[in-house]
Amino acid sequence: MLTEPDRVIVGCAGADGTGIALRRKAALSLIGALVVTGALGFVLVGRRSQFAAALHSAPLALLALAALLQVVALLARSEAWRVCVAAAGGSVSRRVLFRAAGIGYLASILNGSVGMAARIASLRRAAPQSTPRVPALVAAEVPIITVEVALAAIFSFTLIGPLGVPWWAPAIAVTAMAGVVIGLRRLSKRRAGLWAGLAVVRDEGCVRMIAFTLLAVCAQIGRNWLLLHAIGVNVSVFDAMALLIGMFTLGQLPIGPSIGPAAAVLILGAHGIAATAAAGVLLAVSGMAGSFCYATWAIADGVVARRRAARSDVTRVPVAAALGSG
Repeated sequence: MLTEPDRVIVGCAGADGTGIALRRKAALSLIGALVVTGALGFVLVGRRSQFAAALHSAPLALLALAALLQVVALLARSEAWRVCVAAAGGSVSRRVLFRAAGIGYLASILNGSVGMAARIASLRRAAPQSTPRVPALVAAEVPIITVEVALAAIFSFTLIGPLGVPWWAPAIAVTAMAGVVIGLRRLSKRRAGLWAGLAVVRDEGCVRMIAFTLLAVCAQIGRNWLLLHAIGVNVSVFDAMALLIGMFTLGQLPIGPSIGPAAAVLILGAHGIAATAAAGVLLAVSGMAGSFCYATWAIADGVVARRRAARSDVTRVPVAAALGSG
């Protein structure tokens, strides 16, 4: 039985205000993706042959490896989420939580807010008794996002060259994130309601959460570097980091799957617009492929689990009836 707060999250498919807001975000993401795709198409009008050649230069094996790296990143982030949920008082099994994460990350292709709502709704629907309430689950995302933003701040110096960012901007970003971390540690002392989601900040699992978040980020950086080199854009690891920061930043805008091409052209366009746009398209495709693979497992595993539970119930009824008659 879902509680009222749960219905607010599940409402992304319903008629309440939150559901309407999430549908609007999804619609905005589709419109934004079309606008960005149209703009990129206009820029590439005179470079169509170069763009096509760059796309075809990437071997299928490397594309498969890039999709695998995306799966690794999603699995690592799912484990980081599991650590946060456990610290918040959840006792849900890893398998159930990973299934919910797979559904959510598929929805995240369209919009991050919709993806988070789908992930939390799926988890609460599958294990309402062994997971924290929705406010705590929402707050449990904050430590992971903080680590990701902190890493972006630390390595924001990689944007000095590509975007001409002032040298002092990374220092300000790092200082600001240090203040955020201090604030989170203070708030994590409160263990009730919403604040329970921040418990991992003072929990022994904090190191594991950070480690798995780092693994997810490293897998994404590796995917960027691999695909850029696959189409002939010889960049450094720092450039791949800069691209990831650009994708993370643009990911806050409602532009859906067009984040990859837009960030690639914006951050690395000096290496050739056609080539970097092609790399961005391959990043988007391999990212979606990895998310689809993860979601496919999640859906299939959920179906198998429900069938096993149904067979177990069918078997249990005759046994109980026999014991009762005896």
